[in-house]
Amino acid sequence: MTESFQNLKVYQLAEEIANKIWFIVEKWDRFAQDTIGKQLVRSADSIGANIAEGNGRYNYQDNQRFVKIARGSLNETRHWLRLACARQLLTQEQINQLRPLLDELSPKLNAYINSLRKSVNS
Repeated sequence: MTESFQNLKVYQLAEEIANKIWFIVEKWDRFAQDTIGKQLVRSADSIGANIAEGNGRYNYQDNQRFVKIARGSLNETRHWLRLACARQLLTQEQINQLRPLLDELSPKLNAYINSLRKSVNS
């Protein structure tokens, strides 16, 4: 049986990123929220959601597949953040808060995928 998803550091980090993004987008004007904002929030929320869903499958292959989807959602989140940055929707302070978290999450997702792969091969 797998560890509860709420206890996974990778999930906790994904949740922290999603919440920070939510509170940033919440302050944007309606046009920015309706275009980039909703996409950004959905992709950021999807990272943790896929980690949680995979963890609930109790099958290492399915779990690994959902974590790979989470990694794709992280890349999508990076895309929307790049557009938000280019369109001057993010302050430098917000960028400085998010960048290290995103940079930390990517290798943690890869490590989690690898740990699931090793569990199957054990």
